[in-house]
Amino acid sequence: MLKGKSILITGGTGSFGKKFTEIILTRYPEIERVVVFSRDELKQFEMAQEFPASQYPQIRYFIGDVRDGARLTRAMEGIDIVVHAAALKQVPAAEYNPFECIKTNIMGAQNVIEACLSSQVKQVVALSTDKAAAPINLYGATKLCSDKLFVAANNMKGKRDLKFSVVRYGNVMGSRGSVIPFFMSKRNDGLIPITDERMTRFNITLEDGVKLVLNALEVMWGGEIFVPKIPSYRITDVAQAVAPDCKTEIVGIRPGEKLHEEMVTMTDALNTVEMKDYFVILPSTPLWDVEAFMAEFNGSICSEGFCYNSGSNSQWLSVEELRKLIVSHVDANFTV
Repeated sequence: MLKGKSILITGGTGSFGKKFTEIILTRYPEIERVVVFSRDELKQFEMAQEFPASQYPQIRYFIGDVRDGARLTRAMEGIDIVVHAAALKQVPAAEYNPFECIKTNIMGAQNVIEACLSSQVKQVVALSTDKAAAPINLYGATKLCSDKLFVAANNMKGKRDLKFSVVRYGNVMGSRGSVIPFFMSKRNDGLIPITDERMTRFNITLEDGVKLVLNALEVMWGGEIFVPKIPSYRITDVAQAVAPDCKTEIVGIRPGEKLHEEMVTMTDALNTVEMKDYFVILPSTPLWDVEAFMAEFNGSICSEGFCYNSGSNSQWLSVEELRKLIVSHVDANFTV
């Protein structure tokens, strides 16, 4: 699929970007070029030690910020595919610095779109989050705006051979600032702070997140929001899996947090197609024949009243399953 193609990853030095780079360089050795676009020179230097040019001559590093449209346009020269992973994503930081989050997550998204329209890019996949569904915090609201921008970009591509789609998934296991590394860092204190005993979250590994993006690139028609079917966990089970001998303390829900996350709301479901392994939220402005789309992928419209919620999910990770995933995806030396 990527043979002879050039691909640019915004936020390429983040958790997702590094794993995406690792997987495509391994799986597609005949890829023409991989451009890592990010604003942190130290992270680019450190990433270059993991992926040395002597071993991976396809890789390039571009210092730049998605807030800078001109730099994005320059970076996209000769690029076929863009994966947009750059974002400010820490909920408390976004609440405290709202317009900084808006400038990166919304205005940055529009800069990516306009740079793609000004270049020869053929496919764009933007990463979203479960917090963009019925958002209650600024981060989620900015990502919802970003999703809308990327979907609507298909309306103004004209005669360009260009498709924009979105991938939306839940908490990435082991990513920076996520709950599992946080709980692991608290084990020596003997006390694990829990926001609320009822809290649940969706869970996806970095590898599965990358696979979802690659699948979207393979099947996208343009305008879809892809939502994978993934398991949930209870926050209390995470604490038990990571630190069974520690005490827990209920500290209360932080500003902008939900008890349960959604990825397909009840309203979204009216315009959502269910596939075997994922859901597709259709573009609000029809872009193509929905019946033909469902026939090609053997999909069906979700039933009235359906919603995809981490608290009512049919798939749950047990304490033991969580421990196995921690060993395989977070810390190979993890023991309890």
